[in-house]
Amino acid sequence: VQLQASGGGLVQAGGSLRLSCAASGRTLNRYYMAWFRQAPGKERDFVAAINWSGGITYHADSVKGRFTISRDNAKNTVYLQMNSLKPEDTAVYYCAADSRGPSYNRGDYEYWGQGTQVTVSS
Repeated sequence: VQLQASGGGLVQAGGSLRLSCAASGRTLNRYYMAWFRQAPGKERDFVAAINWSGGITYHADSVKGRFTISRDNAKNTVYLQMNSLKPEDTAVYYCAADSRGPSYNRGDYEYWGQGTQVTVSS
């Protein structure tokens, strides 16, 4: 599976962005998908995950109520809608895929996209 993340950019605090993660090579409908983020000098942290069908989602406490993960299996794409952005959301955002099940642990994901930069100005 090849993953391509896009949609990052520069936005003011309180603004919104929607990240996309397009897959090629295999269809996504048998993979759990997730978003992680990595700020400069910090570890790559879990943001959100979604099950095969899209019916079950998981969000980190730091983004609950502001970010929403979703997927469109027909388009082989996963999304991260980010609202009410804060400067502390600034990071490189990565999408990831794995067939074994949802996890908060980055080491449990087999496939990774290249990352997209999100910068939130105050």
